[in-house]
Amino acid sequence: MEYENDVNLAAVAEQRLGAARGHEDFVLLWNQEGLGAALVLGGRLHRGWTGGAGEVGFLPVPGAPLVRKVSRTGSGGFQELAGSQALPGLARESGVAEVPSGPYPEIAAALVARAARADAEDDPHRRLLRTYATRLATGLASLVSVLDPELVVLSGTSLTAGGEALRDLVRDELEELAASRPRLVVGDVTEHPVLRGALESALATTRDEVFDTSR
Repeated sequence: MEYENDVNLAAVAEQRLGAARGHEDFVLLWNQEGLGAALVLGGRLHRGWTGGAGEVGFLPVPGAPLVRKVSRTGSGGFQELAGSQALPGLARESGVAEVPSGPYPEIAAALVARAARADAEDDPHRRLLRTYATRLATGLASLVSVLDPELVVLSGTSLTAGGEALRDLVRDELEELAASRPRLVVGDVTEHPVLRGALESALATTRDEVFDTSR
């Protein structure tokens, strides 16, 4: 029996129930406790030789120090640049006066949600959102340049909290950084996406076993 990681399960939920329905080739970029991706190619999850496909947090990227011995540190360039834990520091650099405290995913989601509501271009929160979008697009450009997916789904609370405002900024930046032009969408399955993906996977496995005519 295969056990999926959380990001792959979120991709299953989006493929069966959400924004990726009807799409055979897509990337789901996830940012919550960690930053990762799920790769669906030809309608099937691509897990890689060792099961580590999609560990994009380890990507070396411009704008972040080169992280070595990543398996020991559990982090990498893209994670340090755009992961949830980077948002509080980025908010302070952008001039945000009050940065909430608490677990990084909750802080990041709160900051991004507030930034997405900011209207004035000189608002520090708006500045935060623009910089965050650039950082996300920096890593995403490598993915879409190699895979040329039809669709990119933004998922995980540190991304979905930004809604269409963040999506638009990431799309505009990505058009400047990559030749490929995938459609970017915000994930539809925002309530317990990992759990819902696990349920969909279990249902599919059960159906395959019940209707297996080869035995």
